[in-house]
Amino acid sequence: MTGFLDKFKEEEEGGEMVKERPSEYEEQPSQEIVEAEPEPQVETPQSDSDIGISSLMNKRAKLEEAIDYVGGLISNLKEKRTNLEKEIEEESVDIKNLKEKLMKVSDYIDEETRGIQHLTQKRNAVENEADEVGTLISSMREKLSGIDRIIDDEGKRIISFKESRDKTSSF
Repeated sequence: MTGFLDKFKEEEEGGEMVKERPSEYEEQPSQEIVEAEPEPQVETPQSDSDIGISSLMNKRAKLEEAIDYVGGLISNLKEKRTNLEKEIEEESVDIKNLKEKLMKVSDYIDEETRGIQHLTQKRNAVENEADEVGTLISSMREKLSGIDRIIDDEGKRIISFKESRDKTSSF
C-alpha cells in the first residue's frame, strides 16, 4: 500500500533514521484498536485483514517512520545550527583578534607620526640655527673683510709713511 508517507522514504538520502519506540507505545495502540472493534459474530468469522487492522497497523508504522524521519531531520538541523553557532563564535573571536591587532597597528602609526612630527620640529630648529650661524658667519666675514681692508689701508699708510720718512731723511 503506497501513501503520503512513502514520499519521506523516497526523499531520504544519507540521513539517519532514529527509531525510539517504547514497547508500551507499540502495544497500546494495537490493543485500543482491538478493544474498539466490535466483537465478531459467531456466524461469520472475520480475519484481521477483513476489518482493516493490518491496514491501520501499516499506517501507524509508516507514521512512526515519518515521525522518526522528521526527528532525524530535526536532529540534523539542530546539529547544523550548533555547528553554525560554533563557527560564528570562532569568526567573532578571529575578528576581535584582528581588531585588536589593527588597533595596535593604529597606535603604532600614531606614535610614529608623532615621532616624525617631533623630528621635523627638531630639524626645523636645527635649520633655523644653521641659518643663524650662516648669517653670523656672513656678518663676521664682512667685519673681517672690513678689518682686513682697514689693516691693508693702515699697512699702506705705514709703508707710505716709512717711504716718505726715508725720502726726507736721505736729504
